[in-house]
Amino acid sequence: MRLTEFFSADAIELHLKSTTKDDVLKELTALLKLDAKADGMLFKMLKRRENLGSTGIGRGIAIPHCRSLVVAKLRVAFGRKPEGIDFRAIDDQPVHYFFLIVAPPLEVSNQYLPVLGKIAQFAKEADVPERLAGLQEPGEFIKLLEEKNL
Repeated sequence: MRLTEFFSADAIELHLKSTTKDDVLKELTALLKLDAKADGMLFKMLKRRENLGSTGIGRGIAIPHCRSLVVAKLRVAFGRKPEGIDFRAIDDQPVHYFFLIVAPPLEVSNQYLPVLGKIAQFAKEADVPERLAGLQEPGEFIKLLEEKNL
């Protein structure tokens, strides 16, 4: 399994407009192009997950994730906010890079945790925040994942 199998250019936004945590979550869910009702339900699930503890893992990176009936298969999106926002990350620093992961409650392929793990592994690599900052277009994000062999 490779991360490049899950990301597509139309679910990558390098210029998020949001300035609050809630708005970022809404903007990320919009990248999945679900209907309005599904967007609302997914936002509630993500917010509930964030209330348990921030998915801001430090180094300017957050991985909001949840399981929800609004998707039939694992879906991912990536968003970047160059200025950063307060996401209550574990290191108390602003978050610039957001990896959204949503999976159905019962997933035959069981990819949710492996994908979450690979994104966390990717995020820990020393040069990743700097490389994400330099992206000019969504295709470069996919190329970076390929280069990292994830």
